Amino acid sequence: MKNHKYTPLFFTFILLFSFPSHSFSSLLENTSTMTPNNNQLITTRKRLIHDRFQISTTEYKSDAKTATITTKNKGHQNYTQIYNISKQLCLGCISQSLEFLIYHNIVRAKKLELPLTYDTQLEKYAAWWAGQRRQDCALEHSFPEGGFELGENVFWGSGAQWAPKDAVNAWADEEKYYDYGTNSCVEGQMCGHYTQIVWSKTRKVGCARVVCEDGDVFMTCNYYPPGNYVGERPY
Repeated sequence: MKNHKYTPLFFTFILLFSFPSHSFSSLLENTSTMTPNNNQLITTRKRLIHDRFQISTTEYKSDAKTATITTKNKGHQNYTQIYNISKQLCLGCISQSLEFLIYHNIVRAKKLELPLTYDTQLEKYAAWWAGQRRQDCALEHSFPEGGFELGENVFWGSGAQWAPKDAVNAWADEEKYYDYGTNSCVEGQMCGHYTQIVWSKTRKVGCARVVCEDGDVFMTCNYYPPGNYVGERPY
């Protein structure tokens, strides 16, 4: 078994966003000099709860296959269609970026949500944060607690074999813990990563993957507009 961990954002504890007067573009223009305590990052408040669990690479490959089959069986866009659409929404992307986008859009297609567009500005921000984590591979968010401006999912995997689809599938696997009727996570479980992926008002995503100095993998994705607003359902 391989270990991986990521930070949950409990849907029921996320507070409303309050956007700052400075623009999102100006935030990204200064990513090379940002630190987690930079005042530019302080805009809203979320409660972060950390957790760990184990799952094998084989299980994740199975999850990815299942997601595709389920999409086909429900009459939604099949993998080939999602691939072609995502490729058009990821112009100039390298294969890693396209993989991140395809697996996000597979999850969204299951809920008949519009596909996300891959955004290079969000990718730059994600790459900056992944670079900060290269030395220690610490499972941390780029924003200080109470300072989220973007949606953000992070992932850590033991060993260098973890791919973008593994991170997305790990986050999407939280669907089983989301109760649409009560619009909350099952008690004691997390579902905020999943709800961010399928959030209907989110339109863009940008991600980064880095192999840390200890040989483990850190991945992060940022979303805009962000999701997980209290009192709103994801779809």
